[in-house]
Formats: sequence, structure tokens, C-alpha cells
Amino acid sequence: MSRRALRRLRGEQRGQEEPDGDLDPEPPVPVAARRGRSGVSNLFELITAEESEDEPPSREEEADSRLGKQDAAGGKNKGAVTEEAEGDGEEAEQPVTQPQPVLSNKPRKKKKKRKTKKTSAGETLEDENLEDIDSLLEKIEDTSGLSQQTQGGIITDHRPLLYVEHRNLNPENELKRYFGARAVLGDQRPRQRQRHNARGTWLATPKDTWPRYSKTGITMQLLDTRRGVQYFTFKHHREYQQVQFKFLDAVESMDPNNIVPLLEALEPYHVDSLLQLSDVCRVQENQEMARDLIEQALYSLECSFHPVFSLTSGTCRLDYRRPENRAFFLALFKHLTFLEKRGCPRTALEFCKLILSLDPENDPLCVLLLIDFLSLRAREYTFLTRMFQEWESHRNLSQLPNFAFSVPLAYFFLSQQEERSELELSQARETAARLIQLALIMFPSVLLPLLDRCSVQPDARVASHPFFGLNAQISQPPALNQLTALYVGRAHPLWKDAAVMAWLETNVHEVLHVVEAGDPRVEECEHKRKTRYQSAPRNIYRHIILSEMKEAMAALPPEVTSQPVLGFDPLPPLDSIISYTRPERTTRPSNESTLSLFFQSLLPNFNLQGNIGRNRDEEAGVGQDLNQGVNRLMAAMQDMLANIQFQEPPRDDNPEGDGDWD
Repeated sequence: MSRRALRRLRGEQRGQEEPDGDLDPEPPVPVAARRGRSGVSNLFELITAEESEDEPPSREEEADSRLGKQDAAGGKNKGAVTEEAEGDGEEAEQPVTQPQPVLSNKPRKKKKKRKTKKTSAGETLEDENLEDIDSLLEKIEDTSGLSQQTQGGIITDHRPLLYVEHRNLNPENELKRYFGARAVLGDQRPRQRQRHNARGTWLATPKDTWPRYSKTGITMQLLDTRRGVQYFTFKHHREYQQVQFKFLDAVESMDPNNIVPLLEALEPYHVDSLLQLSDVCRVQENQEMARDLIEQALYSLECSFHPVFSLTSGTCRLDYRRPENRAFFLALFKHLTFLEKRGCPRTALEFCKLILSLDPENDPLCVLLLIDFLSLRAREYTFLTRMFQEWESHRNLSQLPNFAFSVPLAYFFLSQQEERSELELSQARETAARLIQLALIMFPSVLLPLLDRCSVQPDARVASHPFFGLNAQISQPPALNQLTALYVGRAHPLWKDAAVMAWLETNVHEVLHVVEAGDPRVEECEHKRKTRYQSAPRNIYRHIILSEMKEAMAALPPEVTSQPVLGFDPLPPLDSIISYTRPERTTRPSNESTLSLFFQSLLPNFNLQGNIGRNRDEEAGVGQDLNQGVNRLMAAMQDMLANIQFQEPPRDDNPEGDGDWD
């Protein structure tokens, strides 16, 4: 029995005693009758009524029922008072009989009503917590007007296409749906999470191991607003520009160790340094550190957002031509790559939509080559089909191999959902068959590499047919070869399902019938392949480099592979908008001879002009030391040349051999 119940029990017994201490022989008064009296017989009831807000009302009724039983049995008042005296000495020292004041009952009844209302609300919340969180959020969205309707057998959403939800930017929410909150958070309570985060952020959550954040010298500026679209840009202050210049010097040294002092001493949240070191850690297979550095870069950039800049509206733009904005694009892209490898495709899709919303017209990182794959992995088939319907008219998405094959695959998966009506299923099946046949006619070179990556052997008719054979891969333009290699290398796991392969096989044979019948669409698609895809734009090359897909990297042209590619700014735009320039470094005198330049390459400390301004004595001593060093160097070179021995190549004893190549 709790202390409050005992206190109520003691108070009720005192209220039933006469001034002379005798017990009232009348039966106990019911609870409802006692509450209806004009006065309060026990002072402790007023205290209990205010303090027991968190207790359920059943305890009070239980205490009253126990009081009635004890009064009926009789002779137990003393024991109850003694037990209370042991639990609370101060209460035991008070006199047993006290004059009870007559108080109004209205405030007490009002508190009781509040108490009952609060308790019922708490019980309701406990019942609602057992429901799925996603279903509750869907109800909230339906009530806010963001409902979904069915058009043409497919559910369509009235929200903007590139609408970003904050809750989908947190990978922990996706992991909770897969494994449960207990597996993700462990023993950590929800109230204890993110307590160290003094500033609410959506893109990344700061950790205790990170350096303390302070102003980094990066701000965001609103440039213009046109037709409801806001154009922003990041801006580097003078101090940050100085750090940027030192970072460029460190990059030119080709030593990553020169970047670390910049983060330790000058600016721990220098974004380009974090991006470059992340690539170094990833090459060294330190994935955890690489991901952590990218999150630090995102956190630093988000803390410098303009107050009007919104991640979810889809109407905020950033120009990739400005070097200050490129770090944000690259950090988002590398972060979604880590999320996809981590097993969070839904969160990665949300970041992909965010990148596309920053510049949907130019798409500097060409995330259109990736968004279909993430949609299929996240099972967001409706989003992919809606994007194809809305953007096909002005973006020609069907001319990209990834959309040409992924959209019919999405319709096929929609046709397998049993919760849809029969009309919706039949429409989805017809659309999937029609689109996959058009994709096979337009891009026949995708089929055999896709089957090879899926470890599926095609039948003899398909393998020997010239339409899908080796000739289809050789005759295609180089740009199309890059796109097909990128799609096959990335999306082939989606086609390994047995039901998908059976559906693909049926449509491949239908395409062969169309080709053999001489359908004019075959010749039309062949003409499109020859006239288009002659050279890929620069954003596609940039996407292939960032994706690091081996098949696509091997198909890059020499003009791209021959130039150095930096992780913090791969293939910068040719029409960049430069806001500040790097100061020119000190150049060597133009009158240096070839011999002095040669010694400069061998001895970095050698400087022919460095002795100007010294006195003649020092000049003579330095010149003598220099001559001695040159003599030693020449002697070493002569010794090296004298020890070089040339070996004749081995002769072939059988020059008329078979000549078979491995």
C-alpha cells in the first residue's frame, strides 16, 4: 500500500471519530456521498488531490473501499495510525483529533474533473503509441490537404514532385522501420538523444567527437526572386578565403598530410578540406571516418543557411557555376552514396530529390541517372512513374537508358501488388509490357550485358540474333556506351528476380517478332541512336566520375581521363562565375638558364637569385659550398651512368611457332 493511500486511510478514520475519541458506529459513507458534502472532513484530501495528479484514480477508490472494510470489521484504526506513524514521523506527532474547517467543494470538484480528463488523455496516448507511426503521419497529411488520388490506375500525389520531407532526411527513421527503435537506439532514451545538439539541423546530427562549431566565414546570400523561385549563393568571407588559398597550396603539394594542419589549427570546418580528406579515407577503406567527414561538411553548410532558405519547398536554387556552391552539391551527393551503401535507400532518395531541386534545369551532377535506381530500391514506384509522366514531355526521359528500363520495371512491380483493384493491375501490366518493348527496341545493347551481370544464359535464338548480338554493342556511339554501362553496372541487382526475368524473356521474344516483321519503329530508333549520343555533356562525365562505376569509367573519352580530377571540384564548369581569385604566386626570374632550372628540380633549396642582397663574403662562401655540392652531384651521376648495363631481349628459339594469344 502506498504512502498516499495510507495517508488517506488515516485521514478518513480521523474524520469519522467523535470529539471524545469514540468510533462512529454508523456504516462507512460511500465515496460519492462524501464528495457531495459541503465540507471536507480530512485536510490530507486537499493535499492528495493536488499531489496525486500522476496517479490513476483507481488507487483512491481502492483506498476508500479498504477504509470501508476496516470500519466494518472494527478495531483496526489504531494499527493504521501506527503504520502511518512508522512511515512518516512528522504526521504521527500531530494530534489525533483536529477541528475540521468547512470549505467549499467547487474547487475540489474542478480539480477532480481535470484529473480525470488528464488521466483519460494519458490512457488514449498509451493506446495510440501502439499504432504505427507512419500510419499516424499519413492521417495527418490527409487532414492537411496533402491527400492522394487515383488517376489512370496509379495513385497520384498533389504535393510537388520534388517535395522533400524532413523526417525522411534522417537515416535513423528508416532504420527504425526496418529493425525497430530498440535495435537502433539501444538503451538510449529518446529524450536523451541529440541533447548535445544546441542547434537543430536536418542534414546531419552533430556528434560529441566533433570539434566545437563556431562561425566559419561562410554565409548564404539571397540574390534574386523570380516567379516564386528564390536564388541563393554561398559567400566566403576574407578569413575563409585565406584558408581556401592555403588549402589549394596543400592540394598542389599532392600530400594529404598538408591538409590536416588546416583543419587542426586554422579552420576545423573547412568544407573543401573535409571533402578531400573524405576521399582519402575512403581510398584507405576507412569508411566510417569518410562518412563522418562528409557529415561535418553538411553540418557546417547547414549552419550557414539563409533564414529564408528551405530544404523542403523545392523553390530554392543554387547555381553550380559559382565555386562557393559546389561544395554543397558534392557533399549531398557523397552523403547519399554512403546512405545507399548503408542500406537506407529511402533516405538516399530524399537527398537525391534535394539535389535535383537545387537546379532541376541544368542538373549539374546529373542525378537523373541515379534517381530511378533509388526509387526502385526504396519501392517508391508511384514517385518514379509520376516523374516519368510529368517530365517526359519536356525532358525526354525515355531517351535515357536508365529511365527507359526502370519505368516499365516499376509498372511491373505495381502490377504485382495484390491490394490494388483488378483494373489497376491490368493497366499496369499493359503499360509495363509496352514500355519495356520500346526500351528493347531503342537500346538493344543493354540486354546481353544485363543478362551477363545477372548470371543468366540467354537462349540460342536471342544470343544468335543480330539485333541483340555483339554488333549492337559495337555500332553504338561512345556516349551511349557510357550510359548503358553505367545503368547495367548499377541496376543489375534489380533484375535478378525470377518473376522479373520471366517477364523480360516474354517481352524479348515479342520484340524479336516485331523486328522480323519489319516494323518501322526499329529503323526509326536506329536513326536516333546514330544521330544522338555523339558526345555526352559535362555533367554526365561528372556523374560517372563521382559514381566510380568501373564499367562506365572505362568508357570515358581521353579528353576527360587525361586531365587531373580533384575530389573537391571534379570537372568544373567551363563557364564558371568567379567571385574572387587566388593571388598569383611568386614567379621565378625569366633569365634563369636551363642548367639552373635543372638543379632547381634536383635540389629544391637551390635558388640562384636568393643570394642577392648578401654581402660579398657570405656570397663567396655560399658559392663555394654550391660548387662543392654540384661537383658531388656530377660525380654521383657519372658513377650511376657507368654502372648501367643494357641487356639484350631474349631471343625466341621457335620464331615460327603457333602464335596463339592468351
